[in-house]
Amino acid sequence: MRLLLRGGRVVDPANRINTVTCVLVEDGRIAAIGDIPGEESADSGTNVIDCSGKIVCPGFIDLHAHLREPGYEYKEDILTGSRAAAAGGFTTVCAMPNTNPVVDNGAVAGYVARRAREVGIVNVLPIGSITKGQDGEELSEMAELVQAGCVAVSDDGKPVMRSDIMRHALDYARMFDIPVLSHCEDINLSRDGQMHEGFRSTIYGLQGIPAEAEEIMVSRDVMLAKLTGGRLHICHVSTIESLKIIQRAKAEGVRITCEATPHHLTLTDEAVGSYDADTKVNPPLRSEEHVAALREAVASGLVDCIATDHAPHHVESKDCEYGAAAFGISGLETAVALIMDRLVNTGALQLCTAIALLTTRPAKILGIDKGTLTPGSPADITVIDPDEVRTVDPRRFYSKGKNTPYKGVQLRGWPWMTIVDGRIVFKEGIVTEMKL
Repeated sequence: MRLLLRGGRVVDPANRINTVTCVLVEDGRIAAIGDIPGEESADSGTNVIDCSGKIVCPGFIDLHAHLREPGYEYKEDILTGSRAAAAGGFTTVCAMPNTNPVVDNGAVAGYVARRAREVGIVNVLPIGSITKGQDGEELSEMAELVQAGCVAVSDDGKPVMRSDIMRHALDYARMFDIPVLSHCEDINLSRDGQMHEGFRSTIYGLQGIPAEAEEIMVSRDVMLAKLTGGRLHICHVSTIESLKIIQRAKAEGVRITCEATPHHLTLTDEAVGSYDADTKVNPPLRSEEHVAALREAVASGLVDCIATDHAPHHVESKDCEYGAAAFGISGLETAVALIMDRLVNTGALQLCTAIALLTTRPAKILGIDKGTLTPGSPADITVIDPDEVRTVDPRRFYSKGKNTPYKGVQLRGWPWMTIVDGRIVFKEGIVTEMKL
């Protein structure tokens, strides 16, 4: 099948392309970029798509999502999660291992990879757990995990509290040249906390989680990465001091990367004052000064990529009092619109930088051949309509998780089309390919 995306603004950071031109797709791969003569006639056998006024990018990559399968399919599964990803403009998502059973061996990782091939309409890459059962006591069999298709390891959702285990994890992962994705939280400081500790936690009457609960563990993991030479990736960084630690580590040559989430970039702890449990996330929404620092770090390149931390929950886990609610936001379907509306359109982030944060940079962290429109590469493409204005309506989500604090919010700049391996899987608000 041949596709010609004509007349859009093509932005490909990997090849330093930012111009109005055409992209030709043939047999599931990028065939050419530029003026494509002889392809616009009705009998050319090419499906010509007018992308005038649109932004044509390499397919977006989310290296941090929770698809819940196996074990928690009532919250999400690979089928619904991949549909949500397509609707959100993502062509590749990485599935975190906090499932039941945990993805801590080759058999479970193989199941996730197989289910992704069977029902997923986007690329779904499994991430294995650092420790068996995510208990933090014994390393998983990383060789098995990598052989089964895992592109990284993480105990996300749970910190690895034992320093010796984390040291061995970084050492062992270095043998396979995969990153260790660290959930940095000292649970001795954060236990029973509900929101960011500060002025607002006091006036809202909710137990706080201090910024130091994150920062202490970031500092420890940086030291261990320096000791071992392992590849460390900090998940959902959210505080000023964490950013300073990461900046110093990079200057010293430590192999460290980090990510920020759209919700930590666009909401502050003031939002918790509604007592809407959809604002309850871990790490918590931070105060204004932390959000401002995080935005600056994203714009400057200190933060390496943007990831959704998509965490869908069943309605009963959120429709309850704040203290009893689960942590997490269903983020795949709103991430791009939030980045466009709150960051790009306001001038806080350049468009090319935003696209790099969603394409080349996560691809480099994961070591995968994606995030580019280079001829010969897989035809994974995201097309954005920068002028589309839509109100967030979780009832329309393809995800089972409707838990979003952005419900009713109007945003400008939404995914218009998602193409995976040359197949149009989402167009103009509708998922067009449904694997069953």
